[in-house]
Amino acid sequence: MQVLSEWFRRYFSDPQVVFLSVALVAGFGVVLTMGDMLTPVLASIVIAYLLEGLVGFLQRSGWPRTPSVLVVYVAFMAFVVLILLWVMPVVSHQVSDLVQQLPNMVAKGQQVLMQLPERYPDVVTTTQVQELIDAIRAEIAGFGQQVVTWSLASVVGIITLAVYLILMPLLVFFFLKDRDLIVNWFKGYMPKHRRIAGTVWHDVDRQISNYIRGKFWEILIIWAASYLAFVVFGLNYAMLLGMLVGLSVIIPYIGATLVTIPVLLIAWFQWGWTSDFGWLALTYFVIQALDGNVLVPLLFSEVVNLHPVAIMVAILVFGGFWGFWGVFFAIPLATLVQAILVAWPRPKLLDVPS
Repeated sequence: MQVLSEWFRRYFSDPQVVFLSVALVAGFGVVLTMGDMLTPVLASIVIAYLLEGLVGFLQRSGWPRTPSVLVVYVAFMAFVVLILLWVMPVVSHQVSDLVQQLPNMVAKGQQVLMQLPERYPDVVTTTQVQELIDAIRAEIAGFGQQVVTWSLASVVGIITLAVYLILMPLLVFFFLKDRDLIVNWFKGYMPKHRRIAGTVWHDVDRQISNYIRGKFWEILIIWAASYLAFVVFGLNYAMLLGMLVGLSVIIPYIGATLVTIPVLLIAWFQWGWTSDFGWLALTYFVIQALDGNVLVPLLFSEVVNLHPVAIMVAILVFGGFWGFWGVFFAIPLATLVQAILVAWPRPKLLDVPS
């Protein structure tokens, strides 16, 4: 008990540390306990945070705050309307068509698999192939049931989406318009001495703003480049696959690996082992290479100094807590943890003679 008391006195004797700890616990507590209820608010804060970069750019160019907010907000709403009226119907149609074509794809794949025991009898047996086919059929059946369940619950989803479409644009607008008013209101309840919290926020804000806005543009650019490449080659489900490739950049290391499987499988089912398949695969891997070696260094001027193991652990932990948003913010949240550890005051250790 004395050791615990000494540790607590050593690390929490500073009021600034206590304030930072209370703020972190309160923030995580609100998200964990009321995250579902506050989803529109949290999502609106994220969107407003994304748009603030454009508003700031216009202000630095000499525009007043209010016209800058209006221009950026109108552009954002036009983008949302474009997504809802063009992209989403195309994606929905392609998903429906893909589900209908799954039995034909499975049958074609089954024919190829059944040829493996004849070609490689020492490596693959008929029993192993049959077990694999049964497992694939079971997975497809489960997927079909999930689609049915989703369609039955779609009425509630549509109502929720309608509420979000009305509520979130209003929240985004007021978060942008009254940003200084809201920030000053929060500051009014904070203690005057908050140097440690200010240091943590300054570091996190710099890296998170760079990461989130850069990631947003990375998604759009990779989505557009992949979609155009797939359209040029005439690949089926180009919009759906392009969207998946764009969203795959959210999950470092893992996303690109996972999305490669459906892209190559659909290309193989469409063309087989032909030159079209080869050129499509080459173009796709060139896009991935340019993303990692050219686009990412250009977009992310402030490199998040995290070990790959830390990134993967953050994805698993925060994704388990908050699903999609947890995965999206895994690296910023890991950056927050790192910034806290760096700014946390350390007791001076006595030098031990050698």
